[in-house]
Amino acid sequence: MRAVRYFAYGERPRLGDVPEPACPADGVLVRVEATGVCGSDHHAWRGRDPVPLPMVPGHEYAGTVAEVGPEVAGWSVGDRVTVPFVLGCGRCEVCARGQLHVCPHQQQPGFTRDGSWAELVAVPAAQANLVRLPEAVSMSAAAALGCRFATAARAVRRLGRPSLDDWVVVHGCGGVGLSSVMVAHSLGARVLAVDPDGAARDLAVELGAEVTLDPTGDDDVVEAVREVTGGGAAVSLDAVGSAGVLRSSLRSLRPRGRHVQVGLLLGDDAEPLVPMDLVVARELVVLGSHGMPAPEYDWLLAAVGDGTLDPTRLVTREVGLAHAPAAMMAFDAPGRGAGITVLRP
Repeated sequence: MRAVRYFAYGERPRLGDVPEPACPADGVLVRVEATGVCGSDHHAWRGRDPVPLPMVPGHEYAGTVAEVGPEVAGWSVGDRVTVPFVLGCGRCEVCARGQLHVCPHQQQPGFTRDGSWAELVAVPAAQANLVRLPEAVSMSAAAALGCRFATAARAVRRLGRPSLDDWVVVHGCGGVGLSSVMVAHSLGARVLAVDPDGAARDLAVELGAEVTLDPTGDDDVVEAVREVTGGGAAVSLDAVGSAGVLRSSLRSLRPRGRHVQVGLLLGDDAEPLVPMDLVVARELVVLGSHGMPAPEYDWLLAAVGDGTLDPTRLVTREVGLAHAPAAMMAFDAPGRGAGITVLRP
C-alpha cells in the first residue's frame, strides 16, 4: 500500500510503498478515506514528542472496515467508522469504566504505532475503540473531528462546563482552539479568543467568538481579559501548550473558575511553574484534557449530524497523500494560516 513515513526527526517525510498492516485478531483494518494533518503530528516529527522510527504519522481519520479479525463481533467489512486518537486496551479496569482515553496500556496511531497517512490502518481492540459513523456525517467531517475537534468538545463540554452566557477564553486559535470556540458558542457561552495571527482571529469571529485579542499587541493580556469579562472568565483553555499561556489563563479566571489544559506541554514547558497561591486563594480548578473515548462520541456525532456543529468549516484544504510531506513541513512556516488540511488517500 502507499503510505507516508519519516525516518529521522525533521527529515522530509516520504511517500512510498510499504507492506499492508496485519489485521489484529481482536481488531480490524480500516481503509482510510480521510485523515487530518495535526500539530501533534508535527511535534512528533520534530522530535519534541519522541516516537519510534520510522513512523507513519496520522491519528485523525475515518474510513470503511476492510478486514475483520476473528475475535471481533458486531462489525463487518464496509462499515463506516472513525476512531479516537487514543486506543484503549479494552481489557483493564479503566477501560471497563469507559475511560479508554486514559487507559494505562493505551496505544496511539502515529505515535506508538503506524498511523493513518496511509491507505490502510490497523485498529486493535475494535469493539472498544471503533465508532460507527452515521451516513449524515461525511468522511471529511469525521477526520476533522479526529483529535482536535473531539478533544476540544470534551474539554469544553465535559471539563470546562460553561453555563449560558459564561465567558470562555480560548488561548490559541489553531485547530483545537477554533474547535473550542465553535463548541463553546454552541453551548451558549460568550467566547473571547486570543491569538497573534489576524486571520486566525477573523476565523474565530466567524465561528462564534464575540471578542478577540492580539497577545502581541496588548500590554497585559490578563488585564484585558479581566476587563472584557467583567472580572474574569468562568472557563479558560490553553490551546497552545505553553507555560506562559497556562499562567495567563489561570490569572484571567474569576474566583472558582476552571482552567483546562488542552495544548501539549512539551520540552522545557513539560513541568511548568503554576501559581498555586492563586489557585488556592480563588479556589480555581485545573484540569487536563486528553481526547475523547469512543463511548462518548454519540452526542458529538449527533450534533454534527443535525448541523449544530460543523467541523468542515475548519477544513481549508483537501489534498492527496503526495501533498502530505509539504503539509507537515508547512507547520514551520510563519503565517501559515488557520484551518485544517485533510488528506484523501
